[in-house]
Amino acid sequence: MSIGSLALVLHAHLPFVRHPEYENFLEEDWLYEAISETYLPLLLTFDRLAEEDVPFRLTLTLTPTLVTMLRDELLMSRYARRLDQLCELGAREVHRTRNDPVFGRLARFHRDHFESLRQAFHDRYKRDLVSAFRRLQDAGHLEIITCNATHGFLPLMQQTPEAVRAQISVAASHYRLTFGRDAPGIWLAECGYFPGVEKFLAAERIRYFFVDTHGLTDATPRPLNGPFAPIYTEAGVAAYARDPESSQQVWSAERGYPGDPHYREFYRDIGWDLELNYVRPYVQPTGDRKNTGFKYYRITGREQDKQPYDPDLARERAHVHAGNFLFNREKQFEWLAGKVRGRKPVVVAPYDAELFGHWWFEGPWFLEALLRKVAQEQKTFSLVTPSDDLAAHPENQVATPPLCSWGAGGYATMWLDGSNDWIYRHLHHCAREMIALAKDFPDDSPTLQRRALNQAARELLLAQSSDWAFIMKTGTMVDYAVRRTQEHVLRFLRLHEQLRGGRIDEEQLTRFEATSTVFPEIDYRVYRPE
Repeated sequence: MSIGSLALVLHAHLPFVRHPEYENFLEEDWLYEAISETYLPLLLTFDRLAEEDVPFRLTLTLTPTLVTMLRDELLMSRYARRLDQLCELGAREVHRTRNDPVFGRLARFHRDHFESLRQAFHDRYKRDLVSAFRRLQDAGHLEIITCNATHGFLPLMQQTPEAVRAQISVAASHYRLTFGRDAPGIWLAECGYFPGVEKFLAAERIRYFFVDTHGLTDATPRPLNGPFAPIYTEAGVAAYARDPESSQQVWSAERGYPGDPHYREFYRDIGWDLELNYVRPYVQPTGDRKNTGFKYYRITGREQDKQPYDPDLARERAHVHAGNFLFNREKQFEWLAGKVRGRKPVVVAPYDAELFGHWWFEGPWFLEALLRKVAQEQKTFSLVTPSDDLAAHPENQVATPPLCSWGAGGYATMWLDGSNDWIYRHLHHCAREMIALAKDFPDDSPTLQRRALNQAARELLLAQSSDWAFIMKTGTMVDYAVRRTQEHVLRFLRLHEQLRGGRIDEEQLTRFEATSTVFPEIDYRVYRPE
């Protein structure tokens, strides 16, 4: 009989990026790389385990913006084109390295990898990855949860409660339409919590959310079981805390598994290493270089001092690390035995899903080996989802976490900094104006008016994405993040002006609708004060 429960949680999210006005757009690569490197490999891993009757339980966030992109025919057709290009490059690489016993083998490995992904995308999954994930949930292997509608950082939105409610309500409605049931839980974007947000979760029948470790250890009153058991908030929604030990072993590139020198080096790619004329068809149309996904070196040395990658040795290391993770969890539960009162301890191990495959190429191999070992080699703990844990232990302490996040510093500094603080006066102004629009316009507004009101709601939600502030803070793709914030704010203000002036530009509205295609079912009245 197990003495504890392990909840593995993968948070899959990307901001909404869709540019039909351009034939090629660099930031759309975020989606295409994530499909090839994370979502398809994870699906194939889960399906393989299911087909072999290996029992496993895992919690997965699929954010509304990611689901929307994965079901967008334009983006999926562009991804199919990208797969064709990668398979073509694979064939060229096999030919180029045909006389090299080391790099020729690596070229064949990458070619076969991309060709298997292309076959799975078209034949196995029929270009519909969301339905494939839903089937795994319906079969009892996954528990899919939602996230704020556009990954808005709620602690910095609390001065307009209607805006907070809209982020949650729109997400919950989108989940019901996509998965045919209520969302059992939610990943609050960036694990951003503030006291009181739980009442909006309870209104949508959401039963749990996650906070960083200090969200429970600093809760009031202080939880008796620390981060190893959930607490109930006053609204009856449970809060689970991240376990720092299991997180560090996987997350850290310096001290964790992904930094092992046998693993593939993320930062060496033939898109940068080979002659530009050779790779030109596979990089940006301008000729600017980018990653192609063909990476032939492992994490050894610095700069150019790298050794060739060996997939077989890397897979062996992934199995060793899976065994080490399992051993450490067993010892952790043995240590926790008797220290957690009134229930079995639950260790919550949450990660960005994109770590598995994108940043850490061998991550899906590690995860598959771990799930097999948990099922076949140990009886110390069970794999659970938070819903499983709450069903087994319905009585838990009541407490209130403080304002917190899992960002650097643990609070809001990643999203409120000299690099990005200028955005909030605009976001707050637009939120107040959206609330006023929802209040002032009647339910029986003409069709064109309702379209403009609904589109204004979409533009506000998209402007509130935490991704833009995060990018400004980290200094990557800053121009794009600034542009997106300004673009959605300006669109909202134009629609607001037209609605207040009674002169809606239908041609312009149609363009906005064709670009910002999230939440076609949205009802602007979600912003109406209660």
